Amino acid sequence: MSLRLRSIFAAALATMITVAVLGSAIDVLVARHLRGELDRTLRTRAVEVAQLAASAPSLLTTPGALDSPVGATQAMVEVVDARGRIVARSLSLGGRVLPQAVAREAIRGGRARFTSVDVGDQKLRVYAAPLATVSGPVSGGGVIVGASTNGLMDTIRALHALTLLAALGAAAVGAAAIALLMRGALRPLARLDRAADEIGRTGDARRRLPAPDRADEVGRLATTLNAMLESLETAREAERRFVADASHELRTPLTALRGNVEHLARHGATPALVADLQADAERLARLADDLLALSREEAAPAPDEDVRLDELAQEAAAADVDVATVPVVVRGDGAALGRALTNLVDNARRHGRGRITVTVGESDGLATLSVEDEGTGIAPADRERVFERFAGRGSGLGLAIVRATAERHGGRAFADGARVTIELVRKASESTRNASGQDPRKGPP
Repeated sequence: MSLRLRSIFAAALATMITVAVLGSAIDVLVARHLRGELDRTLRTRAVEVAQLAASAPSLLTTPGALDSPVGATQAMVEVVDARGRIVARSLSLGGRVLPQAVAREAIRGGRARFTSVDVGDQKLRVYAAPLATVSGPVSGGGVIVGASTNGLMDTIRALHALTLLAALGAAAVGAAAIALLMRGALRPLARLDRAADEIGRTGDARRRLPAPDRADEVGRLATTLNAMLESLETAREAERRFVADASHELRTPLTALRGNVEHLARHGATPALVADLQADAERLARLADDLLALSREEAAPAPDEDVRLDELAQEAAAADVDVATVPVVVRGDGAALGRALTNLVDNARRHGRGRITVTVGESDGLATLSVEDEGTGIAPADRERVFERFAGRGSGLGLAIVRATAERHGGRAFADGARVTIELVRKASESTRNASGQDPRKGPP
């Protein structure tokens, strides 16, 4: 079933069940009320007959004295003596006789009781009560008052039918309302489906889904999908540029390597030729390693180990590298951060001047790892471009790897003149040692 049909069916079923349950509850309450009213009326009529038997027993046998309607139904009354013989009866009984066993049980037990019996083709509600022991023909006898429940049952059956019709009608109305609502709600989804199918068929990530004309969930879905398509287009374009740049960068050392191999085949090996071959092989290996490192950085999960940036900086110390640090701990990947620091130091050696300084600092919950040389640094116009792939000399991937590493750690990398900085979130609770050199995680010495 389609979403529309499932929604219509669910709405109709829920509405029908709700109305049916509510109608059934009302039905039970109404039926209970009607039966209670009938029982109270029968008891009232029996009391009237008992009062008549006590005050004027001779009137009991007067024709019509015991006839009185019970609501819309004619009451049927019998008065019996202590032996169960009929003393008086209402004209509404005709040739019928009320069950005297009910009266005998009420007389013997001394308590009034209700029961339901079948008399002919009618169902009767009967109330039997003992009469007081006084002088007269009905002394110690009883009175039986009955009324047909056919009318009451007709009312209850009509109520049942009304409940069923109301449930069906409400279900139909609910289904129609949901059908109209879903028709309007699914029309934009149908347009999105057709547009997405066309994009999938053509494979053209530059195309976009129809602009939403509403601000509901469907509109937000279209906006989100268009943003996803834009991201896919950007990623595909970056991938194309990367493949083109990598092909271009690989072509140069491969061409040189091929020429040297041909020269080797023709003229034999010379020290200069072997050195060129080694340089070409090293350049290809370095480029392959950098490509692999960049790919891993872009695909690797978020790091989850504690890394001491000051210890990483100390490992980078060399004859031409000064280190200035404070103890700082970040959540990261030690190997990746070490590689990024090495790339920054190598980049400073190749393109900078003078001594190199590695600095580790912290401020406002951020940790910084900076590498600076004594040269003029990067021109302001190139401070973003140098982090792009194949933007510099060498493999052209060193600073791109640095930025990818910083972003994987939830930070950023940026250049300011001759200083290149990796900025990361500091792990505040475990970032520093106390003045005695104690690590707070290890407790007191």
